[in-house]
Amino acid sequence: MVPIIYDSMMSMNTAPEFTVKNQRGEDVTLSQELKSNKVLLYFYPKDMTPGCTLEGIGFSQHKSDFEKHDVKVFGVSADSVDKHQKFCEKESLTIDLLSDESKEMLEAYGVWKEKSMFGKKYMGISRETFLIGQDSTIIKHWNTVKPAAHPKEVLAYIQSL
Repeated sequence: MVPIIYDSMMSMNTAPEFTVKNQRGEDVTLSQELKSNKVLLYFYPKDMTPGCTLEGIGFSQHKSDFEKHDVKVFGVSADSVDKHQKFCEKESLTIDLLSDESKEMLEAYGVWKEKSMFGKKYMGISRETFLIGQDSTIIKHWNTVKPAAHPKEVLAYIQSL
C-alpha cells in the first residue's frame, strides 16, 4: 500500500492526496482521478449493513448521471479489499469502493471520529461526503447524511452547478 500523503498544514479547502486500493485491488490515487473528473468521496461505516447498502445501491443506480457531469463516485470505508469485492458482487454495486484499513485516509479527511452508542464511546467512521474539484479544492462537504436520500441529494446539487 502506498502511504497517504497529507500535510496537516493544508488548507481545509484542499482535499488530502491519497492512494488506496479499490475492490479489485487496483491503486486509486486522487490526483490521477482528478485529471479527467471531479471526485465524489462518500465515507460510510461498514459493508453489508442496511444504511451502507442503501447508500451504495443509490450511488450505483445514478452512476451514469454522475458521469454525465464528469463526477466519479467512490465509497470509502475501513473494510478490506476482499470484503468490498463481496459487497459489490452481492449488491451489484457498480461504483468503486476504496479500502482504508490503515485509517490514514479516514483521519486525513476527518471522518474517523469518536462516536457513542447506548452510552458507550468508540472510534468509528462518520458518514460524510466530499465533492472535490479538478483543482483539488473541496467544492462541497456534506457532514449530515441520510443514506437512503443522500445519492439523489448529491446528484441534485451537482446538476445545479
